[in-house]
Amino acid sequence: MKKIIFILAVFALSGCGYKFNGASTDGLKTVRVELFENNAPLVVPNLSNLFTEDLKERIRTQSRLSITQNEADVVFTGNITGYDIKPIAIQDNKAPIAGANRLTITVTVKYTNNTEFKQSKSFEENFTAFEDFSLAGQSLESQQQKLIKAVNVKLTENIFNRAFAQW
Repeated sequence: MKKIIFILAVFALSGCGYKFNGASTDGLKTVRVELFENNAPLVVPNLSNLFTEDLKERIRTQSRLSITQNEADVVFTGNITGYDIKPIAIQDNKAPIAGANRLTITVTVKYTNNTEFKQSKSFEENFTAFEDFSLAGQSLESQQQKLIKAVNVKLTENIFNRAFAQW
């Protein structure tokens, strides 16, 4: 009886119309990621390199594309247009202290598909991501690199999905 139920369940699930494609890089072999210059009013010296390398790492780990410095099937260019830290929660009305803060990074990305395979269409778009944090007992400097990494994970995921995911 259990075998029959199992077989019926398999047939029922296989008949569902749901399909998860994930990243589609069919027909694409190479990608070039140019350095994203930091044009934000508040400049962190290594942000440009960190973001560019994080985007390359996302592509390396989630696709079969080869990263090149030469002519490529697809090209990512752009710049960092915003780096902002603002309080988001005030703790005390008499002596206002930020109970929580938000690091926000905005990136302008131009994605160019140089092939006839247009599953992933060219675009130029702004992407923004943030991470909330507290300064209770810690300085911004001690948390900054970890916060940038967390925001870069979100940004690169959104950019990668916009370029290659078909959902």
